[in-house]
Amino acid sequence: MAFWFLLLLGSLTYLMMQQSVARATRTPVWLLWLVLMTPAFVLTGWTLIYGAKQAPPSALILWVSGGCLLLYWVLFNRGRQLPVNPENQSPENLSPSNNHPPLETAPVRPIDLAEESRLRNCFPWSVYYVQNIEYRPQAVICRGQLRTMASEAYEQIKTNIEGQFGDRFLVIFQEGMNDKPFFVLVPNPQAVKQNHQQNAEKISESVLALLLLVATLFSTTFIGLKIAGFNITQLESDFTLFFQGLPYALGLITILGTHELGHYLIAKFYKIRTTLPYFIPIPFFLGTFGAFIKMQSPIPHRKALFDVSMAGPLAGFIMTIPLLIWGLAHSEIVALPEKAGLLNPNALNPKYSILLALLSKLALGSELTAKSAIDLHPVAIAGFLGLIVTALNLMPVGQLDGGHIVHAMFGQRTAVIIGQVARLLLLMLSFIREEFLFWAIILLFVPLVDEPALNDVTELDNKRDFMGLMSMALLLLIVLPLPQVLANLLHI
Repeated sequence: MAFWFLLLLGSLTYLMMQQSVARATRTPVWLLWLVLMTPAFVLTGWTLIYGAKQAPPSALILWVSGGCLLLYWVLFNRGRQLPVNPENQSPENLSPSNNHPPLETAPVRPIDLAEESRLRNCFPWSVYYVQNIEYRPQAVICRGQLRTMASEAYEQIKTNIEGQFGDRFLVIFQEGMNDKPFFVLVPNPQAVKQNHQQNAEKISESVLALLLLVATLFSTTFIGLKIAGFNITQLESDFTLFFQGLPYALGLITILGTHELGHYLIAKFYKIRTTLPYFIPIPFFLGTFGAFIKMQSPIPHRKALFDVSMAGPLAGFIMTIPLLIWGLAHSEIVALPEKAGLLNPNALNPKYSILLALLSKLALGSELTAKSAIDLHPVAIAGFLGLIVTALNLMPVGQLDGGHIVHAMFGQRTAVIIGQVARLLLLMLSFIREEFLFWAIILLFVPLVDEPALNDVTELDNKRDFMGLMSMALLLLIVLPLPQVLANLLHI
């Protein structure tokens, strides 16, 4: 199991780094991958040699993790490419004579001189007074003074540019390093696609989503069979046993699917082009490695970024609660073993999570005592995994839903700082609660910077800020253990 887990973790890590890191540094991806995977290699090697019952020394994990993070930072920055943010670029950096190669091997001027006057006319002086227009490879940067509300300025100028240039450009509105907002025009990659191309893509995406859903239904059902106590070889004599794995499979797929459909429906509401949910089937572990949707057009503003990001965890959590309560009510009470782990479904100690303890007491009542553990029903296992998925997605780091939420609330630069602090706090917590080490390792691989919205300047309203704070409170309720004072009140 350790080998397959390491293989899965290594493969996913390499794919994520290939997508996010390879464009930002000239250091070979395989070298950076090897450095990041070293703590996992050391932990797996220790487990194979000494067994799972003997935990590795905290000092070993601390020194290996800290050393690898430092080495990764050095290697990454040593081969760092030019930043993608046009605010940080200068004409010297874009010159072919610079030590670093330009981002585009063949720079293309997005507009000609004759079109520049048309572009200037798109910026009324009473809305946004343009002082300077800079040309970059595949981008036009318009800097000036904002003279009205950011949301009104963006909408009016976007409308003006679309009136002059159609859908030729995406209009991006960002805050600069000096806190002065600026506009960027970049070529719209979707503008060149014909309708028949888009229709063909939608059909192929739908077929792929359906095939992955069916494959995940089978893979999770086989895992559900093992959870229910059956052997797959028994199917040869009685194939109807296959349906014994469906409670776990349907529960987990319903939670994951509802989470992604929340993202999908709100994205459609804001007219963001996106795929259907893609499930990831695997023939071991949980039967699936989750689901995702792929957004194929930019998010228009921070309000949409917040709503799309919040919709997934909220919808998944709403679906998780009734399934988890039903599953807990049909679970069995067992004696609390000396070493009951957070991820032990046969003897789960509910006090590892405040929310799980409250729901367990609600479902089981007086049967649950301080010396009790829970042998989870397959549906309860699916619900418990739903809580874990909700908590992991709400982590305020980079490209996770929580990272998008804090980006929408506080802006991109502040969100990067919050994400870095969250990663370090979870890593420190893993030395006290070893169950969080796997989470901490995953978060180290999640890029801290996510894609900005087109209008990344206009702030949220108070209602959304409050909802964002409540999502962080929900994260703490799931992650933090039950305080002893509250445990005494609940008699567990």
